[in-house]
Amino acid sequence: MKAQAVLSIILILVPSLSGFHDTFLLASPNLVTTEEEQIVIGRLGEDIILPCSFESEPEVVIHWKNQDNYVYSYYKDRDYLENQDHRYTNRTSLFHSEIHNGNASLSLRRLSLLDEGIYVCYVGTTSRKIINKVVLKVGAFVTPVMKYEKRNTDSFLICSVLSYPHPLITWKTDNASISESNMEEIESLGPFYVDSMINITGSNLSYECAIENSLLKQTWTGGGTVKDDLHKMQSENFSLSCELTNSIFLLDQDFKVTWSKVEKETSSILAYFLSSSRNTTIYGPRVSWNKEQINQTDFSLTLKDLILSDSGEYLCNISSSKYTFLTIQALHVVEQSQSRTTWIIILSLGFLAICIFCILKRYNCFRRERSSVHTERANMTNAEESKALSEHPASTGN
Repeated sequence: MKAQAVLSIILILVPSLSGFHDTFLLASPNLVTTEEEQIVIGRLGEDIILPCSFESEPEVVIHWKNQDNYVYSYYKDRDYLENQDHRYTNRTSLFHSEIHNGNASLSLRRLSLLDEGIYVCYVGTTSRKIINKVVLKVGAFVTPVMKYEKRNTDSFLICSVLSYPHPLITWKTDNASISESNMEEIESLGPFYVDSMINITGSNLSYECAIENSLLKQTWTGGGTVKDDLHKMQSENFSLSCELTNSIFLLDQDFKVTWSKVEKETSSILAYFLSSSRNTTIYGPRVSWNKEQINQTDFSLTLKDLILSDSGEYLCNISSSKYTFLTIQALHVVEQSQSRTTWIIILSLGFLAICIFCILKRYNCFRRERSSVHTERANMTNAEESKALSEHPASTGN
């Protein structure tokens, strides 16, 4: 009877329609009070459980609050949500079947960044009061993407991510760190969507972009390489290379490979591969893909019977949830007539160079022969003069 009387006082001090007042916790000075504090990290758009436990008793009052906002109320074995803040409508629930086992945890669904804050769980029983504080932190890290863009004559690699809190983004080229002055961050679609870009200044260089969300302890890496320009003749078959040398990034992960031709403002997809189904999709009769090579992480694509309009830049994109690798290749298709003219010019110049070399060589030989003749004649003249002097020596006066 005494316990029921104490609980009745508690319930009287909790208006059933006007909301909850903290005075219910002070209904009896003999109640035992316990306090705890926990940190819970949730992810944007997902569900979370805010923990709260107590020693089970037959009668219990539960209230959840966030600052001055009512989140949830439960007593007399039923919910009272009349004064619940509208932000939590249809997003909260208790585990009713476990309340009498001492579980007063709150389920909060479809987290938003506005849900961050300190939540307080008040539990009152006939013998004690419990105050549990839960610090809820909400993080966001939507899978980043790495893009390649051409703007006039400049080329850029861009890493984009929706992240909260603000992510740490670092760039490397050939494993050497790039200073912050050489990269640019833009919050293009709001305070949590970040673009980080660098200007590509050379070919056959490797680039790496690493993004880290410190709250969620989540990282992502993007890599890219721009290969030297290639010149091919019309009607040739040509293989566009794309190979992931460090295949460890694809282990135990679903990934996709997309080949596209980069235009000024848009791009057209040529082929598509999805690892989960092992299926390839080809767009265009002159495009082919070797499935055996794909199984070995070689994603090279073949273009048959090249035409002049095939000239342009081609992009191979290998992506998983934790990694992206881009390969950019520029192709220039030359007409066969132009190619023949080029070869004729090259051969003519080569022939001319050989002729000039032979003429110079012949001229040098001629000069050496003339020099030799002059030397012989000079030697003969000297010999004749010496002989004449010996036969007619000069007279000596007495």
